[in-house]
Amino acid sequence: VQLQASGGGLVQAGGSLRLSCAASGITFNQYVMAWFRQAPGKEREFVTVSTVPARGGGRIYYADSVKGRFTISRDNAKNTVYLQMNSLKPEDTAVYYCALSRTITMSSLTRSTAYAHWGQGTQVTVSS
Repeated sequence: VQLQASGGGLVQAGGSLRLSCAASGITFNQYVMAWFRQAPGKEREFVTVSTVPARGGGRIYYADSVKGRFTISRDNAKNTVYLQMNSLKPEDTAVYYCALSRTITMSSLTRSTAYAHWGQGTQVTVSS
């Protein structure tokens, strides 16, 4: 399994970015896909997750801090998950990681330790 994240960069507060995470070596539509982020000196935190029909009913969940501003989507034909980030704030500055799991339980969706596979991370910096 390989995950390749891209799309990070420097943006002013109020701006937008779209992150991408391309997966290979898996049957993509069987995997729960998530985004986490980690700011300097802080623990890795949950951002959003896209479940699949067989595991989570295809529902999407967001952290309260990004709800209404971030949108996760997936293109199963391209084996890619996206994170559209709008109305960015300086506190969104972090390294963003995509992660996936085929066996995760519903109670563990927001726990980074529950994901077996991780992308390399992409830096997002929001200036004030």
